[in-house]
Amino acid sequence: MNIFAAFHANVAAILDSIKASGRLPELDYSRFVVEPPKDAALGDLATNAAMVFAKGAKPHFPNPRQLATEIAAALAETPNVAEAEVAGPGFINIRLKPSVYAEVLRSVLTNCAVFGRAPKGRGGASGKINVEYVSANPTGPMHVGHGRGAVFGDALANLLEFAGAEVTREYYINDAGAQVDVLARSAYLRYREALGETVTIPDGLYPGDYLKGVGQALADEHGASLVDKPESEWLEPVRRAAIDAMMAMIRDDLSALNITHDVFFSERALHEKANGVSQIDKEIDELRAHGLVYEGRLPPPKGQLPDDWEDREQTLFRSTDFGDDIDRPLKKSDGSNTYFSADIAYHKSKIDRGFTTLVDVWGADHGGYVKRMSAAVAALSDRKVALDVKLCQLVKLMRGGEPVKMSKRSGDFVTLREVVDEVGVDAVRFMMLYRKNDAPLEFDLAKVIEQSKDNPVFYVQYAHARAKSALRQALAAFPDFDVSAPALASARLELLEDEGEIALAKAIAQYPRLIDAAAAAHEPHRIAFYLYELASVFHAHWNKGKDRPQLRFVNADERDLTYARIALVVSSTCVLASGLRLLGVSAPDEMR
Repeated sequence: MNIFAAFHANVAAILDSIKASGRLPELDYSRFVVEPPKDAALGDLATNAAMVFAKGAKPHFPNPRQLATEIAAALAETPNVAEAEVAGPGFINIRLKPSVYAEVLRSVLTNCAVFGRAPKGRGGASGKINVEYVSANPTGPMHVGHGRGAVFGDALANLLEFAGAEVTREYYINDAGAQVDVLARSAYLRYREALGETVTIPDGLYPGDYLKGVGQALADEHGASLVDKPESEWLEPVRRAAIDAMMAMIRDDLSALNITHDVFFSERALHEKANGVSQIDKEIDELRAHGLVYEGRLPPPKGQLPDDWEDREQTLFRSTDFGDDIDRPLKKSDGSNTYFSADIAYHKSKIDRGFTTLVDVWGADHGGYVKRMSAAVAALSDRKVALDVKLCQLVKLMRGGEPVKMSKRSGDFVTLREVVDEVGVDAVRFMMLYRKNDAPLEFDLAKVIEQSKDNPVFYVQYAHARAKSALRQALAAFPDFDVSAPALASARLELLEDEGEIALAKAIAQYPRLIDAAAAAHEPHRIAFYLYELASVFHAHWNKGKDRPQLRFVNADERDLTYARIALVVSSTCVLASGLRLLGVSAPDEMR
């Protein structure tokens, strides 16, 4: 039961009746909202419908307040509305009858695990959506920054599925280009080390101890047969073995975070040629056939020229036709393809697979790449496929307010696995989502395991555990209670009259609207924020019972009231568990 969607439909129906009388033109009802008022004292719901449509309402409604007055009068006559009044220049505040929240709780209890879930194609997300996330270069273990993108992408995919979309989780393996050759050369030195040589890792290669195992595996497989071969002969087998080992390591790191992908797409596949033509070449030729590729010169970059700047004729994509600042090169000076041309071919493969929305989760250092990729997707899909690039800002790792030292295993950073092993998957996942993705994140290893209100993951999980303890207390007092969610839907919920109980029911009622809004905006952090607020309302009411025993969830002298309050408690656990599940965080029954 989504009361916000229901009242959006009510307002739309009222507008339809006014339109039928010839006093309003055709209207786009997606433009107005029904939401909680900024001040809870003003009511339960608020709508800006009259403000949005006032311009088209003239001359029948000279100003927004007049249109708002007619809408409010009609709303006041509908069931479930206690009062509807106009505020300010034309906003409408709606106060609901208490019975509405009893019905919300019954809806939660009847649909506990799926409350707030939308049917496919009918919620805040629809269509076939590809979410590409992590896509770390297969050159070593994942660091904490990778973890933020991994958790964000995984939670977003969960959210989009819950909101009605068909989602594919994808990892793009960057297994072509210079960086994997550097990996192979680094692994080759570890191979020689495994054979007994003393090696020094020069600058520019990967120094981490994680490659020692790759070197040993190469030694076990090849013996000393690669030692005297030229690089042209050993590079490919070493590269292939190193990439396979690194991807196994990355998959293992992701598994520690309970993250899996449906598709692992290899960049090398785009470079492989059939009859002398690669997939990249095919896509460039296709763009050329549509007049979107040409030979030309680019203006020099503003400011001081880079040392590698060349004023030369290049193969260029007309990205400015699709909103980019300049046209973009598709070929390097040596005739090989740019990274951008490979990304064009990769995104074309997504389009060809039928996705209607593409979500790419990138590190913040790729921000300058967004416009060109958006232009490419628009060109490749004739503007029919949407691309949303989500940039994840850096994570600053701290312990007790002090920066954490680098890891010997990785060579130059703290690995994600070390952090998960130290503080646990729940703390990592929740705290990675407790900031908007494009805001910097300071992750303090000491604070995320504190048992206090200042630690959001503890505070939310503790609310769930507290609720479960109230359930155990109720069964101790009333052993015959059926405390299953469907059975509790028959409780006398009209007995819930305290302002704390009503506040908790109102907070629960916001969950379906939150799901739709978070999915539409591709912002899973909203779920984490909401859970913290819901937990705050729950804890606040729990604490009132310490001073006022009559407000406690369990009262041995009040059987029906206790049963109604336990229905409220179980409704809270349904929503807390659902939201935590979307974030990939556990909902414990007890906390010690």
